[in-house]
Amino acid sequence: MPAITLTDVVKTYPPREKGASPLTAVDGVSLEIADGEIFGIIGYSGAGKSTLVRLINALEPTTSGRIEIDGSPITGLPERQLRAKRAGIGMIFQQFNLFSSKTVWGNVEFPLKAAGVPKAEHQRRISELLHFVGLADKAHARPDQLSGGQKQRVGIARALATSPGILLADEATSALDPETTQEVLALLRRVNAELGITIVVITHEMDVIKSIADRVAVMDKGRVVEIGETFEVFSSPREASTRRFVSTVVAGSPQGEDLAALRTRHAGRLVTVRVSEGGVDQQHVFGVLARHAVGFEIVFGGIDEIAGRTFGTLTLALSGDPAAVDAAVVELGAAATEPEGR
Repeated sequence: MPAITLTDVVKTYPPREKGASPLTAVDGVSLEIADGEIFGIIGYSGAGKSTLVRLINALEPTTSGRIEIDGSPITGLPERQLRAKRAGIGMIFQQFNLFSSKTVWGNVEFPLKAAGVPKAEHQRRISELLHFVGLADKAHARPDQLSGGQKQRVGIARALATSPGILLADEATSALDPETTQEVLALLRRVNAELGITIVVITHEMDVIKSIADRVAVMDKGRVVEIGETFEVFSSPREASTRRFVSTVVAGSPQGEDLAALRTRHAGRLVTVRVSEGGVDQQHVFGVLARHAVGFEIVFGGIDEIAGRTFGTLTLALSGDPAAVDAAVVELGAAATEPEGR
């Protein structure tokens, strides 16, 4: 059974000005998030991803459509029943949302009090969580004494306090530097692997999706325009908005001024080769070139790791007998293309 199921979910808001049309923030979204997976939702500002999270967490009602958590519908439930559902969904935020007047211990204790967990159980649970996130020595510190990464670790501990089955991370790393981002993502992977919690990561950063998500949905103008395994979406993006995201972390074929500069600096024939784990790999490419006695120089692109698998593009300047170069390009087939443009 999926942890989360959305069926034709729509969310509209009243018009901001008299006579204007209602604003559709989420427009007919249907998807399933499997129990125990890390699922990414990515989109630019205004794509509707944060609204979708508030609908999943029942912080806002849907306009139409159906949302189920562990097979039970949450759309249309009275507030008392929604509160019980929310207890099984943890939430971490971009700006941490910690109580500045409370210590780290007090921040983690707050959801336990709100959920009516017996006080006798608080010490064991809070100590367990602070050790898990690596902040046992900061139990009596206040938020203003912590770094951004430490604050987010407190936020994760607080979100886990009531032992939720689902964790929603809304732009949870956007306020952090790259090194701290990777530390927080590593902690989230531990949460998923060791505690079996389903994690939904909402972000505009493709680097985050690349590092952590099993599958990803790309949102644009309130719709899910592409969905699939992270590696497949990265290596074979279908939609223009997905290709824009992918280009931020995986270099493609050189274009425009980059291409013109390469043609000025390199006399060889420029060919861009797409390589991937399970497809055409570097060893095969270089073997083909060697068999045809074609020289090469890597002049653009690179190889990256996506969801634990390698993928990338390499633009090569090929040199040698023109007929041999032609034969090598033909043997490489669809993996090799010549950059278009000036």
